[in-house]
Amino acid sequence: MNNLVAQQNAVTELMRVSPLADELAERFARAGHSLYLVGGSVRDALLGRLSNDLDFTTDARPDRVLQIVSEWGDAVWDVGIAFGTVGVTKNGTTLEITTFRADSYDRVGRNPEVTFGDTIEGDLLRRDFTVNAMAIDLVGKTFIDPHDGMDALRLKVLDTPALPQESFADDPLRMMRAARFSSQLGFTAAPRVVEAMTSMAEEIDRITAERVQTELSKLMLAPDPRPGLELLVDTGLADRVLPELPGMRLAIDEHHQHKDVYQHSLTVLAQAIALEKSHEPTSEPDLVLRLAALLHDVGKPATREFAPGGGVSFHHHEVVGARMTRKRLRALKYSKEIIEQVSQLVFLHLRFHGYGGGEWTDSAVRRYVTDAGDLLTRLHKLVRADSTTRNKRKAAALQATYDDLEARIERIKEQEDLDRVRPDLDGNEIMRLLGLPPGPQVGQAWKFLKELRLDRGPLEHDEAVAELKKWAAAEGLGPTQQPQN
Repeated sequence: MNNLVAQQNAVTELMRVSPLADELAERFARAGHSLYLVGGSVRDALLGRLSNDLDFTTDARPDRVLQIVSEWGDAVWDVGIAFGTVGVTKNGTTLEITTFRADSYDRVGRNPEVTFGDTIEGDLLRRDFTVNAMAIDLVGKTFIDPHDGMDALRLKVLDTPALPQESFADDPLRMMRAARFSSQLGFTAAPRVVEAMTSMAEEIDRITAERVQTELSKLMLAPDPRPGLELLVDTGLADRVLPELPGMRLAIDEHHQHKDVYQHSLTVLAQAIALEKSHEPTSEPDLVLRLAALLHDVGKPATREFAPGGGVSFHHHEVVGARMTRKRLRALKYSKEIIEQVSQLVFLHLRFHGYGGGEWTDSAVRRYVTDAGDLLTRLHKLVRADSTTRNKRKAAALQATYDDLEARIERIKEQEDLDRVRPDLDGNEIMRLLGLPPGPQVGQAWKFLKELRLDRGPLEHDEAVAELKKWAAAEGLGPTQQPQN
């Protein structure tokens, strides 16, 4: 009885939230066709989180769908029509209408042979999970749930309409989606799903890096990425798509001189997400920060050394880690900007630990800010998140020390424009003073003056000129001399 009530409530809620669906259904009914709200839209309606992007399915073929919606929608597009999908916007809401699918797969390539089906039951059977295999008949105002998706939703379980081995053989990316939904929805994969993911992990190699990256990014941007990441590692999928993550599972040595790097990294990720919310409650989830938090210690396994007496060290793991991060993100086809930002955060995350009790000079503080550049706010969050010690006194001391560093940065910023550190003389003045044509010598002089600016802060103009001429003389350059070939 509870399920029947919930089903009726879902239909009622959908009609209240999205009267457009009812309006569209009337048009399809007048044309002699059925129309169903389907998939994630039904799931989200039941969870009380229906968005403005709605997915529909129908028995009408794509050309017929175009005829039905062309005069009704504010805009219509057919870029997905080869796959049976027509898009339409109406009053700010995006609708996608797809003809029933009955695709077949050769289970070797990556794409199905698109074929159209004749029944809603057949369409639902080919969907990834039972919670996404429910539909609302918008013409008959009835709820359709042939695979007990409502029960799975109530129990927060991810299961497949068909056998998981069949489902994943058709589209191995569904295994990545299982991990993603674990993090997005807080659901647990059914035992048979986990078993199939484990035995079929290598099938993910059939999927392009771009599609894998899209699923991984969605997982990382979920409210709690940890369950999904753990599922990827436990099933062996991470060995195929992000092998550096399970590679951080180091056995804790008998003297307990270091943390388990894998668990530590998951904790840092969770703490970085918490800092996202506390620092900027209205901001969107930060993929760059989250990837950096997950991968910041990725270089530790390759740099681990045991010292006499049971000590453990990871010298230069931030350098190795930045290189490994760059390589993996390139393989996953991330953008150049994301690759550079994440790898730079990994490279810089350890810099703060040289700060000690505040011994850094103002020059060192300037370099910290300049090297971080636009990543400084993210670096602040990453460094703070990287403190996972259970010793409350030690944790408080680390946070207080970083508070001091941030305060020093702000004090220096009040006196200098640290966000745009430039030499005190520009390139044109360098060429005029040294009689140089454009070329590498001008760049060398510019770099010298920038280093001087970082070391000593802003210089008076005459002092900067004097320092430039002193450097030029040492380099064999002068106002009347030209560089030697």
